[in-house]
Amino acid sequence: MLKKICFALATAVVLAACGADQTNTANAQTANDGKHFGAMITPDNAISYDELMPKMGASDSLAIKITGKVKEVCQKKGCWMTLVSDQPGQPEMRVTFKDYAFFMPKDLSGKHVVIDGFAFVEVTSVDDLRHYAEDGGKSKEEIAAITEPKREVAFEAAGVVILD
Repeated sequence: MLKKICFALATAVVLAACGADQTNTANAQTANDGKHFGAMITPDNAISYDELMPKMGASDSLAIKITGKVKEVCQKKGCWMTLVSDQPGQPEMRVTFKDYAFFMPKDLSGKHVVIDGFAFVEVTSVDDLRHYAEDGGKSKEEIAAITEPKREVAFEAAGVVILD
């Protein structure tokens, strides 16, 4: 009797594992389309970058999906990017990726994306600003000119989809 129970349990575990592998493979194939990174997201219900800024005035963090234009991408790994508005005069927003789990293509500048995750207000230290400037390929003079921390809106994205 114990052999039958063990066999049935082992069979159930194997079948469940096979089913899980098929699901993960299907999601991985969809995610490897060159447009989706991190969690699978769609552009549905995303607000514009311009709409985010007024919403952040009332909160220090916000779970949200937004669309914006990529200004710059880390040229070492693609481990961060900055988004800007299509309207001049808006500040840029640094986007990092949840759990450092995925990276963006380094040639993404100028393209529009949708990001889903958390926007938050932070003070970025001089050391971090200099590190980002170095990763972005700035000159030694531009890096040395960074002498003050910066209070800014940042974003931790769980998923990104490239629109164009």
